[in-house]
This record gives sequence, C-alpha cells and structure tokens, in this order.
Amino acid sequence: MRRILYLKRLRSVTSHPSTLADASIGEVFTVSQVVAPLGAPEWASQLEDIGFLSGERVAVMARGMPGGDPLVVRVGLSTFALRMAEAACIYVSPVPRASA
Repeated sequence: MRRILYLKRLRSVTSHPSTLADASIGEVFTVSQVVAPLGAPEWASQLEDIGFLSGERVAVMARGMPGGDPLVVRVGLSTFALRMAEAACIYVSPVPRASA
C-alpha cells in the first residue's frame, strides 16, 4: 500500500510518466529500470529477457479498448502486447525530441 501511495505522489510531481503504463501513444522513452511487483518477482527477469533493458528505447504504439489494456509496445525492433500491470514495472525517462 505504501508503494502505491509513493508512486502516485511521484507521478504527480514529475512532468513525464514514470512508468510505461502512464505513457501516451507515440511518445519515445528510454527504459530506466525494471522493478517486479512483490507478488511476482519473476516478472523483472521475464521483461528483461524480451528486451526491456536499461537504456533501450521504448514506445507505446496502441492501447486496447475499452480501458487501455493491453498495451502494444515497441522496444528496439520488436513489438509486444503487455498488460498494464507488466507495463507498470517498467520505469522510463523521456527522450529529447531532437534525438527521438
């Protein structure tokens, strides 16, 4: 519960999404880190295995309807469908427009 409240506060003070789950369609980001939820520690290694590594470029290409779940995500040259819970494990930072 504390972690959820912390993440909500963090999102409210930053000008960009802190996780891929919050990203807008078409924006380009760099993966900062992958953090697994307490109930599924294996998610971090699974996401890293498919290419969500620190420094890799990533973008949300589309969202499912209704509710925006799952997300269609491009990382490197690969495209994946991720659930919102998985996308929330991927922390991102914005890429400046000139280098996007």
